[in-house]
Amino acid sequence: METMDFERKREGELSYWSVRKNEEGQLENWWYERFYTEHFGLTLADYAGKRVLDIGCGPRGSLEWAATALERVGVDPLAEEYLKIGAAEHGMTYAAAPAESVPYADGYFDIVCSFNSLDHVDDLDDAIREIKRVAAVGGLVLLLTDVHEEPTPQEPICFGWDVVSRFTPELAPQSIRCYEKQGGGMYQSIDQGVLFDHADREQRYGVLSARFVRVDAPPGGVSSNDPGDP
Repeated sequence: METMDFERKREGELSYWSVRKNEEGQLENWWYERFYTEHFGLTLADYAGKRVLDIGCGPRGSLEWAATALERVGVDPLAEEYLKIGAAEHGMTYAAAPAESVPYADGYFDIVCSFNSLDHVDDLDDAIREIKRVAAVGGLVLLLTDVHEEPTPQEPICFGWDVVSRFTPELAPQSIRCYEKQGGGMYQSIDQGVLFDHADREQRYGVLSARFVRVDAPPGGVSSNDPGDP
């Protein structure tokens, strides 16, 4: 990414969080738990004693709820700035690094998550490569992301529903769900639960939810509402 684009993206992200901080006072995180657990068929017990990574975590304390985890890490290129607006009070570690260069060893994490961040990266292939690299064999990768046609300064990466194929064969899909993008954002769209109509070819936003397991061999089956052609 060119320097001017990088600075524009950085300033846009910081401006967004500054507004959210001013409006909320303390940045809230109460809704995260059910997306990390119930939405993916998991419980708090599945996180007990596990090393958990959230890539592109933001400053809200996305893993605050996972108190029984062995280690809770959020990686974000703006992590140092986030510590100044309240993130330092959270019971998780913030690492200032891009998704394309996660500063942890191969197979270090039992659960790797990317929520509302994959379209924010600078290099999609490098980011996915790092997700695969740091996930332990037998561990889970949880993905929630917007799927859209037009880039923005903060969301410069566009991809279709077939982005799931970029995670294979190292990651075997266990479930794939595609939602229509509704008013209010990604999480609200998932809550409304309107499945994406792939027969409607109008270009529009959607939301992809995918759960993978890290394997040594190509995957077997997958449960999905068929994403169809990209």
